[in-house]
Amino acid sequence: MSAIYEQALKVLTQIHELTDPKMGNLMVIGCSSSTVLGDQPGTNSSRDVAEQLHQAAMEVFGEKYDIAVQCCEHLNRALIVERKVAERYGLTMVNAVPYEKAGGAFATVHYASLTDPVAVEDIHSLAVLGIDIGGVMVGMHLRPVVVPLKLKERKIGEAIVIAGASRLKYIGGERTHYQAK
Repeated sequence: MSAIYEQALKVLTQIHELTDPKMGNLMVIGCSSSTVLGDQPGTNSSRDVAEQLHQAAMEVFGEKYDIAVQCCEHLNRALIVERKVAERYGLTMVNAVPYEKAGGAFATVHYASLTDPVAVEDIHSLAVLGIDIGGVMVGMHLRPVVVPLKLKERKIGEAIVIAGASRLKYIGGERTHYQAK
């Protein structure tokens, strides 16, 4: 196994252990394979790196979450999902197929792995878990209130990994009682 796959498996497993499965099961992953290799985003897309990262992500999250993969800015941050996920959440489908130079290697690999893939314009801030590998800005897709996950292992290759998970909003005032976590 490669070092990238092993690092990804370690970081993603840690993220899974820090999340609350009661919040929902739509998650978003954004990934720059170029950044994992130590380059600027979009300058050195690597299908090989993307396949290793995708394999690790599917091992950790594939059975438990509906996964939306964010494309790069060339596709306006559209997301790749299974058609049934788009239908379940009432998402607006758009006509785009990612490839390494427009959408990114990770989105391209995810698209190819799905049974009935579609691109959607937005997921309406419904994701309860977001993973950002290499500074690709997935926060716009997360449901408020987002709490950053404190990771001990925070790098895959040369890319910094940032993750956040949604929690319920606290409402009320000083007399309010809250559920235990």
